[in-house]
Amino acid sequence: MRIDVLTLFPEMFDGVFGASILGKAKEKGIVELQAINFRDYANNKHNTVDDYPYGGGGGMVLKPEPVFAAVEDLLGGESVKPRVVLMCPQGQTFNQSKAEELSKEEHLIFICGHYEGYDERIREHLVTDELSIGDYVLTGGEIPAMAVIDSVVRLLPGVLGNESSAVTDSYSTGLLEYPHYTRPPEFRGWSVPEVLISGHHARIDSWRREQSLLRTLSRRPDLLEQAELTDKEREWLANLRKSDRKRS
Repeated sequence: MRIDVLTLFPEMFDGVFGASILGKAKEKGIVELQAINFRDYANNKHNTVDDYPYGGGGGMVLKPEPVFAAVEDLLGGESVKPRVVLMCPQGQTFNQSKAEELSKEEHLIFICGHYEGYDERIREHLVTDELSIGDYVLTGGEIPAMAVIDSVVRLLPGVLGNESSAVTDSYSTGLLEYPHYTRPPEFRGWSVPEVLISGHHARIDSWRREQSLLRTLSRRPDLLEQAELTDKEREWLANLRKSDRKRS
């Protein structure tokens, strides 16, 4: 996969792209990562990339020319247009399903803005996706882009040491992930659940599924509406809800 990030602060990505999972994926040649300063594509002597908004108002707006020029330069002779992702508080809320969708692409371009916003023509005629990482506003799109890129790259084949890790992550199955334990078997009087050290894989799988259901019911019950559940699991959850209502 190739990932290009258009930003006014490419230095922000130096550490992120060179360390941990992203750095290893880059070293292995699984992903090509680069951050480009789209100020280099400004068409004026002062390299200005923003201007006052028509109609008045506070803040500055990113001009369309440098962003369009940068994306078109990155496309080169590509026959298939890549996904061009605009990081924006108004965008679709990013989730695991979107990460899995983007991980199937060969080339992604991320646009990170600052200032008040983007010229609307960038949204209308250049980008394919608008993404947000939550209902809050940051000073720019760089940190959200880092989060999305990390989430996408870790799904690429060969990136994680254990290929099953991404499959069992929270949200990948539609449920929150089950609890994890490691050595020692007892710590300050708190013991690891006996089933996990039993060596009985079928019982362990059953326990983990049950714990995922319980955790999702407790923390994110909304996810259960879309999760793939058996009739037995739905009945079990319904009985748990009834019991909770009686106790309250």
